[in-house]
Amino acid sequence: MRKNSEYNKYRQMKNNTGNQKSNNKKSKILYGGIFLLILILAFIFCLIKFVVPDKTVDVANTNLSSNSQVAENPVNNTNSDTISQQEPITFSLAAIGDVMCHNTQYMDAYNSSTDSYDFSYVFDDIQNYIKSADISIGSLETTFAGKDRGYSNYPTFNSPEELAYDLAEIGLDVLSTAGNHALDKGFLGLCNTLDVLDDANISHSGTYRTQEDRDSVLIKDVKGVKVAILSYTYGTNGIPVPSDKNFCVNLIDRDLIKQDIENAKSQNADVIISCMHWGIEYQTIQNKEQENLADFLFENGVDIILGNHPHVLQPMEKRSVTLEDGTVKDCFVIYALGNFICDQNSENTRNSIILNLDITKNPDGKISIDKVDYVPIYMYKNSNFSIRKMKLLDIEKSILDYESGTDNSIGSSTYNLLKNELENIKEIVE
Repeated sequence: MRKNSEYNKYRQMKNNTGNQKSNNKKSKILYGGIFLLILILAFIFCLIKFVVPDKTVDVANTNLSSNSQVAENPVNNTNSDTISQQEPITFSLAAIGDVMCHNTQYMDAYNSSTDSYDFSYVFDDIQNYIKSADISIGSLETTFAGKDRGYSNYPTFNSPEELAYDLAEIGLDVLSTAGNHALDKGFLGLCNTLDVLDDANISHSGTYRTQEDRDSVLIKDVKGVKVAILSYTYGTNGIPVPSDKNFCVNLIDRDLIKQDIENAKSQNADVIISCMHWGIEYQTIQNKEQENLADFLFENGVDIILGNHPHVLQPMEKRSVTLEDGTVKDCFVIYALGNFICDQNSENTRNSIILNLDITKNPDGKISIDKVDYVPIYMYKNSNFSIRKMKLLDIEKSILDYESGTDNSIGSSTYNLLKNELENIKEIVE
């Protein structure tokens, strides 16, 4: 019995030992499994961290890229203040001269089969220069008073509204409407002109339907930079501004201009552009009045002056201006951009330029004008064809194409003419 009892104790002890070993073994396996699992999870984590692109990092990089390329993509730029504080914002501006429309021009554009007008062919060679700019500005030297008023030539212009839509198609964003022809068809014609421009989605500055409109300032958001555009004219060709509608045309008045500049500043405009209808027709050099007004505009806060009216080019100048508080800023003036489109025949009335400026708003808010260049253009009229004679030519490209033999359509006489016009342009503006 004792033997059996001892055996039973032994067996019990053996069983207990075996159970303990078994339990220890199970524990080791369990702990080993857990440890292995931890190793596997750690490996997977490292794989995700260092091999698979980290989405948080991608988002950060995407934001950084968007900030650094504000000048390339203005779409959905909802936080421009933050962006402008972090990095410089550069945008491009294209400026063109007077948009004229003589009767020979709209006759050339007329399509009898549809009883409508199409000016688009005029811009085929140069439209990309305007489309590619972040903002483009021109000067209107006609009215869109409506077909029922009768389309007309100098001295009181009224042009087919199709011209406005074709200008919009080439990317023109803004037209300065304060000019000596603004009231050619009276106040109603002025209002109808603005209606057409609104319908074409072309912004405008310088003429107004109401006092409230006049007291506002046109401000365009260009890639997060607030660009104010003002516009003034020396007069309206002797046509009186209606006494009860003095607001309808901005005349050059220093008190009014200063008031508008202060208004633009109060709305935190970063850049102020003033379009000036001034100077003496057909003179390729500015006069003292233009120079004095330019000084006044710069001293009071204008950054860029785009001049028009003389129908010929006048010089341009980039300068550093010291303000009363001692700060120095970049400024630019072109006293006249000449005619963009026209059918005038006086010397230098058919040559012009598309002005290109690169403008930067720096993180401290200071504006710099980094680049100034231009595309020489010429309003070509081909007398060999009965229809669609008129076309804007890219002068330098036309010369190169003729010299290389890729395009002989202009002929030798036009080739020599363009070479001469190119020299005239350089001599005037530079």
